[in-house]
Amino acid sequence: MNIQTITFGNGCFWCTEAIFQTVKGVKKVTSGYMGGHIANPTYKQVCTGASGHAEVTQVEYDADEISLDEILLIFFRTHNPTTLNRQGNDVGTQYRSAIFYTNEQQKEQSEALIKKLTEEHVFDAPIVTEVTPASEFYIAEDYHQNYFQENGNQPYCSFVIQPKLHKFAKEFTEKIKPELL
Repeated sequence: MNIQTITFGNGCFWCTEAIFQTVKGVKKVTSGYMGGHIANPTYKQVCTGASGHAEVTQVEYDADEISLDEILLIFFRTHNPTTLNRQGNDVGTQYRSAIFYTNEQQKEQSEALIKKLTEEHVFDAPIVTEVTPASEFYIAEDYHQNYFQENGNQPYCSFVIQPKLHKFAKEFTEKIKPELL
């Protein structure tokens, strides 16, 4: 296996985690925090926006099964990369659109895709996704891990996450793990 790691900030990590857990070639998805200025932040500290961290999902994938370009495309198609510090009703710097890269290839491909999406006018507004080196990753509290799988009947899961998963499944059917179809 050719395991690579990339970390995304794109709103609530519960939504992002649920989507990437369904993707063929993705081996592990961990919710956490990155990009802030205090060590070992708590969810409560991150929610205030004062810690500087983003809610993130760290995605470990087998690059022999799914390419970085495909992972990046899923990232861009499953959130709004044009809203600064906001995803839907989630507002604050902790919900910013961000790619935290671990190597130069990830940086270059991320920037190239942003350029391509911009030139093709895929979005109605400018992309505001930040592309920055990965910093210390802090794993979120246990109750945030596998949130959708363990809390699928919660209203947030039913009204926010489930519709995103359905939309994702329609657009990326060939990328979903066969056992989930």
